[in-house]
Amino acid sequence: MPRRSIIAITIFVALTISTASQAGGPRRMERLDRGVVAVRRDDGAVFVSWRLLGTDSSGLVFEVDRSVDGGPLERVHRSAPDGPTGFLDRGAPVGRAVEYVVRPAGAISEAVPGGSFRLAGDAPKGYISIPLKTPEGYTPNDASVGDLDGDGCYEIILHQASRGRDNSQRGQTREPILEAYRLDGSFLWRIHLGKNIREGAHYTQFLVYDLDSDGRAEVVCKTADGTTDGVGKVIGDPGRDWRNPSGYILDGPEYLTVFDGRTGRAMATVDYLPARGKVASWGDNYGNRVDRFLACVAYLDGERPSFVMCRGYYTRTVLVAWNWRDGKLQRVWTFDSDAGPSSNRGYAGQGNHNLAVGDVDEDGRDEIVYGGCCIDDDGKGLYTTGLGHGDALHLSDIDPDRPGLELFDIHEKVKHPHGVELRDSRTGRILWSKPSPDVGRGVAMDIDPRHCGYEMWASGPGLSGVWNVKGETISQRKPRSCNFGVWWDGDLLRELLDSNRISKWDWEHEAESRLLVAEGCSSNNGSKSTPALCADVLGDWREEVIWRSVDGRELRIYSTPIPTDHRLITLMHDPQYRLSVAWQNVGYNQPPQPGFYLGAGR
Repeated sequence: MPRRSIIAITIFVALTISTASQAGGPRRMERLDRGVVAVRRDDGAVFVSWRLLGTDSSGLVFEVDRSVDGGPLERVHRSAPDGPTGFLDRGAPVGRAVEYVVRPAGAISEAVPGGSFRLAGDAPKGYISIPLKTPEGYTPNDASVGDLDGDGCYEIILHQASRGRDNSQRGQTREPILEAYRLDGSFLWRIHLGKNIREGAHYTQFLVYDLDSDGRAEVVCKTADGTTDGVGKVIGDPGRDWRNPSGYILDGPEYLTVFDGRTGRAMATVDYLPARGKVASWGDNYGNRVDRFLACVAYLDGERPSFVMCRGYYTRTVLVAWNWRDGKLQRVWTFDSDAGPSSNRGYAGQGNHNLAVGDVDEDGRDEIVYGGCCIDDDGKGLYTTGLGHGDALHLSDIDPDRPGLELFDIHEKVKHPHGVELRDSRTGRILWSKPSPDVGRGVAMDIDPRHCGYEMWASGPGLSGVWNVKGETISQRKPRSCNFGVWWDGDLLRELLDSNRISKWDWEHEAESRLLVAEGCSSNNGSKSTPALCADVLGDWREEVIWRSVDGRELRIYSTPIPTDHRLITLMHDPQYRLSVAWQNVGYNQPPQPGFYLGAGR
């Protein structure tokens, strides 16, 4: 990335972090601490890194002090004004506890003065262990992060899953559970969603975000009779069992609940919208399509976050936007492909197993990219492509030489010639496409520095090689992985994340080289092979990967041990990237994408 781009990004994000309350003001974003993290490497050295915040002044210098076994602090590093926010400590003693304290030098910011991290002498190499209270018969699944107590540090909210079913499969499931943990392993609360919420990838879409801008994140999800909150209060009628003989839940009330992030206490519960209504109106009468849910957070007014709960994508599609303000839930708008103007009918059947959020028309307010269609910030249809359903999509500045954002989308079981396509995210106009009758996976990320912009590849009949932003084949071979991406090593290219492995694409030899195998860890969601979470949770701008241990007794946060020469603000202070993390657990998980081009230089 050219240096001018980095500077522009820093200025933009600094302007979006505010607690101003006037209408039309800047976006209200999270206030984060330094996120200091230290990782012991195989060679015995320790890599220490910390956040550069969107509010930091240009050229801020950092000082790093080290303490050994609780002894006095000793200065071990002073960064350059334009240097990276990381330090490789080759002098760290092996087998002894070390603590690192990071402070801005000179005119220290009063809001976020610094931070520290203690690395125990017997700490495992390469990751932070978070012990879990996994219930018997359950397995840690998808996770999200949010600052639940307002201290500037993220907590982890974890979906504990047991026997689940796809919507197309009959049979009963066990009740989903949500849990919250601090990064030091402290257990905060547990929410039992109850027997009237079915377990599976398409049912429980939970959102973690500071929805009322009070400095503490809330948790939002669909609930039902028998849901028990984090302080033991039951929602609805605990004695009702609405499951039918096939295990589907097609009768009974459906609720939407906002939970307090600190305690898990239910603060407000209303009827879930969009309502179930007549089951057959969603495309079948046995319960498959009626219970296909998606969800996201979006800045619909350009200033404060709203959240959007969705139902349906194979046929009828409904999105309902909500505000959480002053302890009350307020519906903002509803988009229904079966109601409203006749143009809405063209939005039916366009949804994916996931969605994306971003300001595609550059008006300062977010739109919801709902697979093959896009809903404007006011709840009206912006455009529909008519290309239909898909399993993956990627929204970012994929081609930095074009204005605005682009969207790479794939399509399943189609009769048109656009199995994969790159389109203008503002208008839906196809920039280029490739034919394939059934595409299951597709990825967009910068893996080859010889070509400006992201590279793309996909899995489907007739598809081969890697494409550049013009749709030209630049490699006859493609990576074996067509799954997740992670910024892990020291350059601006993205690495390949699949199962419990991180690999680098060798563009010269058209092959993958292994960077990390997380021994003792497992991925989630069957063949999807996704981590619990991949996001910039700690340290500098690069991403952490959170996997569950094989035995389900811990989460392991892997943070890169590799130094970098690049100085960027934390990705969590890019609005689109932060919203990507909020929806990452929804449906078929997709890697988060920033709203700017992050890749090799032009």
